[in-house]
Amino acid sequence: MEFDGEIINFNIYDAMRYPSDVSSLNWLDVIDPLSNDYFELSNHDSLELVLNRSIDELAVKELTEKFKLEEELKDLVSFMDAQARYETPKLQLPVTDQKLLPSVVQAPELELKPLPDHLKYVYLGENDTLPVIVSNKLTKEQENELVDLLKSYKEAIGWTIADIKGLSPSLCMHKILMEDDYKPTREAQRRLNPPMMEVVKKEILKLLNAGMIYPISDSKWVSPVQVVPKKTGITVTKNEQRELVPTRVQNGWRVCIDYRRLNASTRKDHFPLPFIDQMLERLAGKTHYCCLDGYSGFHQIPVAPEDQEKTTFTCPFGTFAYRRMPFGLCNAPATFQRCMVSIFSDYVEEIIEVFMDDFTVYGKSFKECLNNLKKILKRCIETNLVLNYEKCHFMVDQGLILGHVVSAKGLEVDKAKIDIIKSLPYPKSVREVRSFLGHAGFYRRFIKDFSKISRPLCELLQKDVEFIFSKECEQAFDTLKEMLVTSPVIQPPDWSLPFEIMCDASNHAVGAVLGQRKDKVPYVIYYASKILDPAPTQLLDH
Repeated sequence: MEFDGEIINFNIYDAMRYPSDVSSLNWLDVIDPLSNDYFELSNHDSLELVLNRSIDELAVKELTEKFKLEEELKDLVSFMDAQARYETPKLQLPVTDQKLLPSVVQAPELELKPLPDHLKYVYLGENDTLPVIVSNKLTKEQENELVDLLKSYKEAIGWTIADIKGLSPSLCMHKILMEDDYKPTREAQRRLNPPMMEVVKKEILKLLNAGMIYPISDSKWVSPVQVVPKKTGITVTKNEQRELVPTRVQNGWRVCIDYRRLNASTRKDHFPLPFIDQMLERLAGKTHYCCLDGYSGFHQIPVAPEDQEKTTFTCPFGTFAYRRMPFGLCNAPATFQRCMVSIFSDYVEEIIEVFMDDFTVYGKSFKECLNNLKKILKRCIETNLVLNYEKCHFMVDQGLILGHVVSAKGLEVDKAKIDIIKSLPYPKSVREVRSFLGHAGFYRRFIKDFSKISRPLCELLQKDVEFIFSKECEQAFDTLKEMLVTSPVIQPPDWSLPFEIMCDASNHAVGAVLGQRKDKVPYVIYYASKILDPAPTQLLDH
């Protein structure tokens, strides 16, 4: 732009490196000379002008300069008005005075998902409100008994976040203990696309209204927000054989916080999780199950007041800190498992199995399972632990637990996961081979000689080995998929009976089968196998 014979340059790339108010300084630099000239002309001493100059010369010069100055001012004002000024958009959360009420006080409107044939909805409230999911195979009398029990203890079930009361700090509280040489970090917020922005906005409002987070202006620790897909509830889908299989579907988003910097400076809590195979063995062989799930389980545990500042996160709507334990903290699983074991300490491995926020109540008959469920619901109310109506299945004859199906028949693989493995094409990279072996290896206890069969695939994972997916690899790949589809039903061990073990070995692998006999009929408990390194192989030769 040219002004008063001087060319003024404005480089937008240089300006973007400075605060936004720098642009206003450029604008003021242009106006200041004009305003000074206009001020001098408007406040001149007329007597001085008359004495020093002739009237004609004065009149002509004054009128000319005034006219020229006013025209330049008009042009400049018109130019500035015509330009679209950039302003940083201000994202604000709407102010609401609406207070969330518990579902037992004001029943919420819920969108119910389709269920498999063996499940159905029943309602604990009037006018078909407060739904829960129960087995569709119960008799009318059994269903009435179950519904009456759930109505009596419906405070243990949550339908909205307003139903979460929070555990007592005297019972359980999450603490964030730091390493000796830690350094606080403040990370910048990350860009979010419009759909994710809306998800974050709804989540912030929900947590604010529930009192689980609060705004904070200053913190030594600031972590960014991350939005990831979330699987909620269960629905039914058809596989290639047109069989109906229950499947967890991704129908929502989860707002997480990237606490990696904080976790790196946090002292680790080593509270153990239970062994999955042992837990499944205790569950298998029962007639009735109640598969329970905590409602936003982590958010039910309070954070120690002195550590709440460390949970601060940043998003387009500001910075907030958690009053309740958020997802993403490295010690959150250990804290939650310790808390659940503490709550159900006298019931664990007797009438309930606890793995994080997944609880499974079981019994050898309907009456026994109903009585066990009553004890658990009563304990939940006593400790303010709330269950998620959408993820709780009451009195089913089989349960989908940790990727396995448990029932009175025993322990089986999850058909939905097997269908995914079966549909996989031949791997084209080492990464795809490793992924396939990870999926198949999850069910290796169901596959005899797993290590021996998978040996050609495992060799592709070795260092400095050229990736060639040979005919031998294809055969191993197809064999593993076929054995998963036709995998047997594994029986849980009966500790009152003797065990039988059959072993075998080759130059490359060893294998074993653990089993028992009941009424002179043998059955398998566990398949085990292992590929041998060169040194153990040499020992076998001797």
